[in-house]
Amino acid sequence: MSYRWLALTSLGLILSLGAVPLWALGSVRDQEIAQCLPGEISSWGDGQDRPAVASPMVFVYDHTAAPPWFSEQVVLSAVKAAAVAWSQCGVSANAMARPLGAAIAKGTVLVQWSDKSSGGNFGLANLTQPSLSLGPAAFQMLQTRNPAHNARETLQMVISHEMGHLFGLVAHSRRCVDVTSYYSNGKGEQCLLRDASQFRSVPEYRSAFPTACDLQRCRLANGNPQ
Repeated sequence: MSYRWLALTSLGLILSLGAVPLWALGSVRDQEIAQCLPGEISSWGDGQDRPAVASPMVFVYDHTAAPPWFSEQVVLSAVKAAAVAWSQCGVSANAMARPLGAAIAKGTVLVQWSDKSSGGNFGLANLTQPSLSLGPAAFQMLQTRNPAHNARETLQMVISHEMGHLFGLVAHSRRCVDVTSYYSNGKGEQCLLRDASQFRSVPEYRSAFPTACDLQRCRLANGNPQ
C-alpha cells in the first residue's frame, strides 16, 4: 500500500505542475485516479456536500475491540495515510493514538471499533458527533469467507471512504474509481468508467485513497477551488 500511496502523491505533484502524457499514467484506472477531467465529477445525488466537520482535522484512534489480526500500528498508519491524502484538498489533518483512559478532546474525531456505531457495516461516519466507526463483525466475516484476501487493502479503503464524508463529501461519487463511490444505486444504474471493459481488471476497482476528483470535490466543498 505504501508504494501505491507514493505513486499517487507523485502523480498528484506532477499533475499540479502541468500536463502529463497519458502513457506516463499507466492503466486506464491509474489515469482515472490521477486525473479529473472537466465535467467528470458526478455523484449519486444522495446527499449535499458541505464543509469539513472541523478545520484543522485531528483524528484520535482507539484500538479497543479491533480484530486481533490488525495491530494498533497497522490501523493507525492507515488512518494517518488517509488523513494526509485528504489534507491535499486544503483542510489540514493529522492522526494520533488515544492515550489509555484519556477523554476525547472537543473538536477531535474519534476513530473506533464498534459494531453498534458502524451499523453492522465495514465503516460508518457520524457527522453530528464526529466519529469514524469500523465494524469488527464485518471484518471478521471478510476474514472467514476470504482468508487469502489482503484485509489491509479493505481497511485502508474503508477508512479513506468514511473520512471523505467527514471532510465534507456527503454525497457518494458515481465514478467507480473514486474512494467515495459505490458501484450501483440498487435501481439498475451502475457507476461510471472511462472504459467499462476495465471494471474487472483488478479485484477492487475503487481506489484506496482519494482520487483527483475526490480531492477536487473536497476543495469545492471547503471553498478551496484551484
